[in-house]
Amino acid sequence: QVQLVESGGGSVQPGGSLRLSCAASGFTFSGASMSWYRQVPGKERELVATITSAGGKTDYADSVKGRFTISRDNANNTVYLQMNALKPDDTAVYYCNALRRTSWGTIVYRYWGQGTQVTVSS
Repeated sequence: QVQLVESGGGSVQPGGSLRLSCAASGFTFSGASMSWYRQVPGKERELVATITSAGGKTDYADSVKGRFTISRDNANNTVYLQMNALKPDDTAVYYCNALRRTSWGTIVYRYWGQGTQVTVSS
C-alpha cells in the first residue's frame, strides 16, 4: 500500500521557519522524483519544489527561490522542505508528490500525500 505522510506544518509568524517532512512507503522511493506542491482555496495546486530521484538536481518556483530548500534521504524514504523567511503568501496546504516516468516521459506512477496546513500570520 502506497503512503505519503506529510508532517511539520503549523502556524508561524512572518519571517519564521518550518520544516516539512514526507515519509514514503509502498513503492521504490529512490526511483521517483519528489515534489512539494501547495494549494489555497479557489486556486490551482502550485508546484513549489522538485528534486530528482538521486537528489542531484532541484528546481523551485520563482516565488520561493532563495527561501525554500528541498532535500531527500533515500536511505529513510523521506523528502523534506525547509522553509525560511516565510511570508503570509506562503499560507497553503502543502502536498508531497512522487512521480516516476519512463525514459520516454510516460508516467509510470504518481502519488499524493494528504497534505499539511501551513499558516503564516502575525
